[in-house]
Amino acid sequence: METTKRLVISFKNTLGRVVSISVDDLKKDVTEAEIKKVMDMIVKKNIFVPNGADIVEIVKAKRVVTDTTDFDLVV
Repeated sequence: METTKRLVISFKNTLGRVVSISVDDLKKDVTEAEIKKVMDMIVKKNIFVPNGADIVEIVKAKRVVTDTTDFDLVV
């Protein structure tokens, strides 16, 4: 079984839509304060412009842990 961890950060853009950015290989000891700081910087510096609309507001952040099991289906 393979376990992967991903950070998904979500923002609202000028069109009122929620857009998300996924970050793979999240470090184990990342803090909420560090995540908030990066998200604030993304909004302030206008780093990303998905679909031509500026990111204007933080919505949420979450850590997603996925366990993947491959099956050997040889018959």
